[in-house]
Amino acid sequence: MDRSEKVAFYFNEEHHYKEAICLLRELALQTEVEETYKWQFPTYTVAGKNVFAICKFNNHFGIWFFNGAFLKDTKAVLENAQEGKTMAMRHWKFHAKEDIDQKMVLGYLKEAIENQKQGKVLVSTKKTPRKVEIPTLLAEALESDKALKDAFKGMSTYKQNDYCEYIQTAKQEKTKIKRLEKSKLLIAQGKGLHDQYRNC
Repeated sequence: MDRSEKVAFYFNEEHHYKEAICLLRELALQTEVEETYKWQFPTYTVAGKNVFAICKFNNHFGIWFFNGAFLKDTKAVLENAQEGKTMAMRHWKFHAKEDIDQKMVLGYLKEAIENQKQGKVLVSTKKTPRKVEIPTLLAEALESDKALKDAFKGMSTYKQNDYCEYIQTAKQEKTKIKRLEKSKLLIAQGKGLHDQYRNC
């Protein structure tokens, strides 16, 4: 499928938030954005630059603002997905179609567009990630499985650190083992620990 077909499928697919995300799309298309499809979500751009995306999950749906940190957010509806890690992106979550205040949503969308046109974007300093020591359990698992080791080595330092911290910070040995098994499955698939939250 091309991007337009993927967008159409996203909004037409049977889902308990189908009507709600279609309403958000109607509001988005009232603005000057271009609609495309990136990172598995309908994404809206201005002059080729990402402004916001519409998302749906099992327990909520909403809008991701790529440079939401610059929004005034006078109604305090925006959330930082991962405090301390996510710098610019902000999420506006809804749990029912009735939660959508159309006028307010449109106001946020237009402000985000205007900010983008003014060049209000967060510039990353791209600091080198701190290298975390690989926990013994993970190190042993990697040494005993070449494919797993290769998959782990192919990941960014940031993702490697996520796995190391995830396993190392478990207080009990049985929890560490449980976390190791989960990590091995994801690493084998080439996925980062938090990839499901970073698809944006």
